[in-house]
Amino acid sequence: MSRNHFTFLHAADVHLDSPLTGLSRYDGAPVQAIRGATRAALRNLVDRAIADPVDFVVIAGDLYDGDWKDYNTGLYFIAEMSRLLEYDICVFLVAGNHDAASQISRRLRLPRNVVLFAKDVAQTHLLEGLDVAVHGQSYAHREVTDDLSRNYPAPVSGRFNIGVLHTALDGRAGHASYAPCSEHGLRASGYQYWALGHVHKREVVADDPWIVFPGNLQGRHALEEGAKGATRVVVQDGAVTCVEHIALDEVRWFHLRVDVSEADSPDEALAVLERCFAQTRADSDGRLALVRVTFTGASHAHARLRAERERVVAECRALATGHAGSIWVEKVRFDTRSVATVSASAQRDDAFGELLRAINDLDTDDEALMLFASTFEDLRKKLPAELLHGDDAFDPTSTQTLREALEDVKALLVERLLMSDE
Repeated sequence: MSRNHFTFLHAADVHLDSPLTGLSRYDGAPVQAIRGATRAALRNLVDRAIADPVDFVVIAGDLYDGDWKDYNTGLYFIAEMSRLLEYDICVFLVAGNHDAASQISRRLRLPRNVVLFAKDVAQTHLLEGLDVAVHGQSYAHREVTDDLSRNYPAPVSGRFNIGVLHTALDGRAGHASYAPCSEHGLRASGYQYWALGHVHKREVVADDPWIVFPGNLQGRHALEEGAKGATRVVVQDGAVTCVEHIALDEVRWFHLRVDVSEADSPDEALAVLERCFAQTRADSDGRLALVRVTFTGASHAHARLRAERERVVAECRALATGHAGSIWVEKVRFDTRSVATVSASAQRDDAFGELLRAINDLDTDDEALMLFASTFEDLRKKLPAELLHGDDAFDPTSTQTLREALEDVKALLVERLLMSDE
């Protein structure tokens, strides 16, 4: 007789062995811990499935991050799935855009407990001993623009029906619109649970029926901050009784927006940051915390923070070091504003005031700034490509880059002015 009560884990977007390029640019970066984090998160998923225990696991696409560098990526996955096989835990897997047939050239035979859904047609799998039907379809190629859900099989009567789909749904910021579908369309399917993937931020879209993005298993950069993991689902008598997030990440990213409005000096700003570090250490739950710091607010410390940028960054890293290796600072940004110092100094009737007024005029004149930016075109051509692109890009012909540089120049001038007036 089959059971109508069971537990499963819903995961997605593992991006196993994601290369995490660019880390080598940071001195002292915990490169090995970060690069090994996706493997460790998958291991944590398997550990949790065994310890809970659960009846099966669903992985809703992007298990991999594109073609493997070698067979070790696939072998690691097979080894972890074989651990689940020892406990008779089945795994239902769809291929997403990053691991579509057109993206992965190498293949290995999967353990018999892993069900990989076909890429040409949606399929239904019935799990022996449980009143459950799992429906899904893999990507044949990276860019799937059709609504795959429209051709998913009808629900199986008398069973709890789960749809596994890698999709952006009706659109999510920062994610390509692959396999687009609507919440209304998923509701109309008659399934009790939609296990979605592709969107890296956890979201419970609906609870009748349940439509869930679990988020990615492990954050890979500062824009994927906070606890990452999988969703644990409990079904009793054909109804969902529990849907909860289970943190499985190995390292955790934080973006600390540090308000230094009340700070009158860089040292006072750093004291505010130290309090944030203490809270971050608690929020990381014993994991390595990877931190991006952004100082914000209208502050009397603005000019000196900009003028002493190099020292302040070094002090930030020193404060992190004081937390026994539990915090690493990835980057420090300055998004503070002057309370009144720059505007007041610009009214001076001397060379300082004249120069500040000229910089302010350039900063507010888009046409003049674009003309100024064009003078750096030759310099741009000489810069390495990796410096021009990515989250940490530096493009001297970008007006945004120049505006940030002008803020630093103004801060430096005001700091020198204050020193000369003492």
